[in-house]
Amino acid sequence: MSQRQVLQVFEQYQRARTQFVQAVAELSARPHNADSLRSAGVMSLLRPLLLDVVPTIQQTAALALGRLANYNDDLAEAVVKGDILPQLVCSLSEQNRFYKKAAAFVLRAVGKHSPQLAQAVVQCGALESLAICLEDFDPGVKEAAAWALGYIARHNSELSQAVVDAGAVPLLVLCIQEPEIALKRIAASTLSDISKHSPELAQTVVDAGAIAHLAQMILNPDAKLKRQVLSALSQIAKHSVDLAELVVEAEIFPVVLTCLKDSDEYVKKNGATLIREIAKHTPELSQFIVNAGGVAAVIDCIGSCRGTVRLPGIMMLGYVAAHSENLSMAVIVSKGIPPLCTCLVEEQEDHLKAAAAWALGQVGRHTPEHARAVAVANVLPTLLSMYMDTHSSEDLQLKTKRALKNILQKCTYLPALEPLLQDAPPNIMKHIVGQFSKVLPHDSKARRLFVTTGGLKKVQEIKAEPGSLLQEYINTINNCFPEEIVRYYSPGYSEILLERVENYQPVL
Repeated sequence: MSQRQVLQVFEQYQRARTQFVQAVAELSARPHNADSLRSAGVMSLLRPLLLDVVPTIQQTAALALGRLANYNDDLAEAVVKGDILPQLVCSLSEQNRFYKKAAAFVLRAVGKHSPQLAQAVVQCGALESLAICLEDFDPGVKEAAAWALGYIARHNSELSQAVVDAGAVPLLVLCIQEPEIALKRIAASTLSDISKHSPELAQTVVDAGAIAHLAQMILNPDAKLKRQVLSALSQIAKHSVDLAELVVEAEIFPVVLTCLKDSDEYVKKNGATLIREIAKHTPELSQFIVNAGGVAAVIDCIGSCRGTVRLPGIMMLGYVAAHSENLSMAVIVSKGIPPLCTCLVEEQEDHLKAAAAWALGQVGRHTPEHARAVAVANVLPTLLSMYMDTHSSEDLQLKTKRALKNILQKCTYLPALEPLLQDAPPNIMKHIVGQFSKVLPHDSKARRLFVTTGGLKKVQEIKAEPGSLLQEYINTINNCFPEEIVRYYSPGYSEILLERVENYQPVL
């Protein structure tokens, strides 16, 4: 066989490999082909092609494997069992930028599905190689490596710690300073995934100088970057007072308030989440937010959006109000109660209604003045009906019950309490009647109104256990009125009067 013939054979073989791997890569791009390719044993056929002498064949084989592993955990498991990961890791430090991106994609696709699969990626030594890729001159390689590290870190604190131990955090902080927006996004997202698990991991990110660089990007015009930046700062601030104060010291206020008016819903939501995570820690941090105009901005945000975007804002108002009477009054003065009532009535999801009920309970629980501000919004009947609705979730029932209890125990505004006397169950009724028993003995005008509006009649109709607290409250109320008035409004008294009429013998 001549040399020319030998070359032709090699060229045919190379062409066949190229055609095969390209065809598999194209087929793997469509999800419905994934199981058929796996059944055909394509994993074992692609594995040797990762070491092919032709770089494009290597890259295309890695791309096909990544696409397959990305679809579900069974296919990712097949990649692990096929002993493909060590081969990819070995090649990461040696091959060109196209292969590195494809290999990092495979590692990401495997690691994203579960902690167990992510652990398999860690055990094959991938983290150190991925960390080295963060220093690559090519932004695409850095981005692919950061993405893979983020998908591993997001599962749990142990995997996050492994990413930290590989030396990735300082390199990720350098990546957020690079000019490429896509790289900034992924690096910020990965820092967020590392920070979320524990104060110690968040502190590692802080120690690498991340906060200052993240804070500078809050006003970046790119919405997707802002989402990740706000998320990362939230995940740092949520853990402790000290970490929250470090975020505040980066001068994110009042700049972050502009995010609440952003056209991107996720920027709004993440901005409100960041403010919530800071506000929840101490009265001082909440007061700082109030002084910066944060409460008013969050109230406007809740009013301008719908659905789950409202949730962090609702909770933020609840946290602020919970800290003290003055902070709760700041929520009231900023007209925070009407939008919370609107959320309670408008929203379809029970967890949003539950959050609004909880926040209203925090606003109204401090003093009679606070409770009245909530009560005059006519929200108590709504809370009661949601508590009694059998279709309400367990959490919604619990939150509405607690909110009612918090508000009722302080509320002395009787016109708001009276409508509740008709339908409230005994465990709520005792709080309502208890408030009447506190106010009526000292207010003659209220006693008169209580009779004329039918309140006294309703109280007589309540069936209370003898000797119970509810019965004691009813007795206290009855003692505020002449005996004949109480008798007159008692159930069955009209029959007694009619009987007396029938039995009465007129004097002729």
